[in-house]
Amino acid sequence: MNRFFSTSPLWPTAGLTFIRLAVGFFMIYHGWEIFSEEKMNEYFQWDIFKNSQERKILVYAGKAAELISGLLLFVGLFTRVASILLAGTMLYISLFVGHGKIWYEDQHPFLFVLLALVFFFYGPGKMSVDQLLFGKRR
Repeated sequence: MNRFFSTSPLWPTAGLTFIRLAVGFFMIYHGWEIFSEEKMNEYFQWDIFKNSQERKILVYAGKAAELISGLLLFVGLFTRVASILLAGTMLYISLFVGHGKIWYEDQHPFLFVLLALVFFFYGPGKMSVDQLLFGKRR
C-alpha cells in the first residue's frame, strides 16, 4: 500500500504502452474515415471548410495525419515525429475548426494534443519498435 501512495511510478512500461496503443487506435479509427467518401463529403460541408478553395486538401491532409500518426504511435515507430504530427493536427482542429474552445466544447482534440506531448517528451517506452531500432545496445 505504501507504493500506491508513493511518488514512484506504478507499472510505467505497461501503463505507457497501454496509453500509446489506445491513442494510436483512436487516431487510426478517426483517420480511417479518409476511405469513406460519404464521411469526407460531410466534412467538406462544415462551415469552416464550406467556402474554402482548399477544403479537400485540408480535410484529406487532416485525416491522413490522423491515420499516419495513429499507425506510427500504435507500433511505437518514429514516435516523436508522430507526436508532432498529431499535436499539430489536433491543435489546428482545437483552435480553428473548434474556434479555440478547448475548455469545454472542443476539449477532446485538445486532450490529444496533451497526450501527444507526453509521447514527445517521454518517448514511446520500452515496448516499441523505436526501442528495437534505436534503443541503447548493451
